[in-house]
Amino acid sequence: MSRRIDIVEVGPRDGLQNDPADLTVDQKLEFISRLEEAGVKRMESGSFVSPKAVPKMADSPAVFAGVDRSRSTRHIALALNEKGVRRAIDAKADEINFVLVAGETFGRKNQGMSPQESADMLAQCAPLALEAGIPLSATISVAFGDPYDGDVDIKVVGNLAAQAQRAGVGELALGDTIGVATPWDVRARIDRVRMEAPDVFLRMHFHDTRGAGLANVAAAVDAGVDVIDASCGGIGGCPFAPAATGNVATEDVVYMLERAGFETGLDLGKLIDTAHWLETALGHPVASSLSKAGGFPPA
Repeated sequence: MSRRIDIVEVGPRDGLQNDPADLTVDQKLEFISRLEEAGVKRMESGSFVSPKAVPKMADSPAVFAGVDRSRSTRHIALALNEKGVRRAIDAKADEINFVLVAGETFGRKNQGMSPQESADMLAQCAPLALEAGIPLSATISVAFGDPYDGDVDIKVVGNLAAQAQRAGVGELALGDTIGVATPWDVRARIDRVRMEAPDVFLRMHFHDTRGAGLANVAAAVDAGVDVIDASCGGIGGCPFAPAATGNVATEDVVYMLERAGFETGLDLGKLIDTAHWLETALGHPVASSLSKAGGFPPA
C-alpha cells in the first residue's frame, strides 16, 4: 500500500480572506460542499478574528452554523486570541487552529503581538479548547521569512514549536506565509522543530509566491511530513503581507502526489471542476495549473 498524504483544505478561509471578491454565505457553503464532494475531510472553514481587520471572515459564525454536520468533514476555525477561541468554541468548531508568529514586525501588524506574546497567548488559550474537548493545532506564520524584517531566525521557530508542545498542541504547521522558502529551508526547519518539539505532528503550509510551492511540498513529504495545507484554485494570501499571493493549489498538489504514487483520497476531477466553479463565483481566473491544463493521462 502506498503512503497516505492528508490534505487540509484552506480555501474557504485562507483562500477567500484576501480575495477581491465578496462571496455570500450561501456561496461559501456551496464552495465547502463541493470540496466535501471531492473528498476533503479536514477544512479551514472560517476564522474568528476582528471583522475590522479581516472583513471577509466576518460571516464565519453563519458559515459554521450552515455547514452540513452529517458529513464526516472536520471544520477547523482559526483564532488569534482568547476572544477568538471562545467564539470558535461557541460555533462548535471541530478543531481550532491557533496562530503563532515568528516575525516581530509582521506579528505586530497581523495580530498585535510579538513572537513571544503570541506564544504566551497560546498558553493562556489552550486550556479553553482542551477543556471543551476540541483538538488544538497551531500554525507558526512567517516561519521562513518576515515581509518587513527579512529572514527569520530558525531558533525562533524552534522555540515557538517547543512552547506549542508544552501548551498541549497536537499538530503544528510551519507557514511560509509570504512564499520565500526553498526546499533546503524546509528540511532545515523540519529538522529543528522535530528536535525542539518531538511529540507534535507536523503539517506544512506553503504559498507559491515565488514559484517554489510544489518543490517545497515535495521536500516536506520526503522529510516524512504527512499533512499538507492547500487551497483549491491556488487562491489566497494574507491581508497583512505586501504582494501576497495564493496558497499552493490543492489540485496541483494532488496531481503531483498521486502521479508519484501517494494516496490523498481526493477526487482530482472534482477539484478541477470546483476550481472552474470558483472562477465564475469570484469573477476572475484562478492560479492553479491543473485548472488550465487538466490531469494526465486525460480522463
